[in-house]
Amino acid sequence: MHDPLFQVHILNEDGLKKSDEIAAAFNNCLNQLRSLCVEGREFAIVKTKLEEAAFFAKKSMASAAANQSL
Repeated sequence: MHDPLFQVHILNEDGLKKSDEIAAAFNNCLNQLRSLCVEGREFAIVKTKLEEAAFFAKKSMASAAANQSL
C-alpha cells in the first residue's frame, strides 16, 4: 500500500473536462502575461511557477472522488 501522497488518480469524463479547463485558464494567464512581460530570467521563473501551480491545481481536482474513474 502506497502513502496517499503518491497515489495515481485515473480521471473520469468530468475530471478530464476539469483538467482541460484548468489548463485553459493557465494558458490564458500565460498568454496575457506574455503581452505584458519581457523574456528573461524573471519571466522564465513566472512560467515555471505557473506550470507548478497548474500541476497542483490538477492534483487538487483529481483528488476529489467525484472526478475519479472507478
